[in-house]
Amino acid sequence: MAQDKKVALITGANRGIGFETAKQLGDNGIIVVVGARKLSDAEQTAASLKQAGVDARPVKLDVTSAEDRAAAAKYVTDTFGKLDILINNAGISGTEGLVTQTIETPEEQLVSVFQTNVFGVFSVTKEFLPLLKKSPAGRIVNLSSILGSLTLHADPNSPIAEFKNFAYDASKSALNAFTIHLAHELKGTPIKVNSAHPGWVKTEMGTDAAPMEIPDGAKTSVELALLGADGPNGRFIHMGEELPW
Repeated sequence: MAQDKKVALITGANRGIGFETAKQLGDNGIIVVVGARKLSDAEQTAASLKQAGVDARPVKLDVTSAEDRAAAAKYVTDTFGKLDILINNAGISGTEGLVTQTIETPEEQLVSVFQTNVFGVFSVTKEFLPLLKKSPAGRIVNLSSILGSLTLHADPNSPIAEFKNFAYDASKSALNAFTIHLAHELKGTPIKVNSAHPGWVKTEMGTDAAPMEIPDGAKTSVELALLGADGPNGRFIHMGEELPW
């Protein structure tokens, strides 16, 4: 029965790392609920995955929409009665019209980026947490970035020292704080919460200049989604290695 299988929800699953994460989880026998801002995109994604042998179900899910979040949670509740894996993959770079000086960052850019990358993740997780608590081993994966590492940004010799986009970087630092806080609150439960740095990947956001291919970019999310009981909790991970906050 479908209910005996693990169920995963991936936000922003219609392209890039989100799509590849859905495919890799599906290849592991997991039912994937693929979320996208447009229902047509979600349906097209599910159809493509089904052609590849994946049990995929589409949902309209703009993470900034309370209506979408509630409807998606109702669908998962009515269809499966639980959720085993939540991959908070949807995010934006906010680099349109990017300014080079931190102090000149437009307020609307900060609001827009935080709305999706922080508030959206928080609200989606809050909506689906009751369903994750019904899983024998719930997993929450927050797609972060090494650019959210305050430790590395503060080190003038680090590889990211010169890559500073205040709105995006701060949103990922805030997301990491959410991971730490939620993991602490849930430490007495079977649920694990971790932040994932996928790497610099050849996606629409990462551009063709990136060194990593999309299948490798999804590996960290998939590994954290499939963690065993002895796996890390409240950590910042890239390809099995821990990153500094």
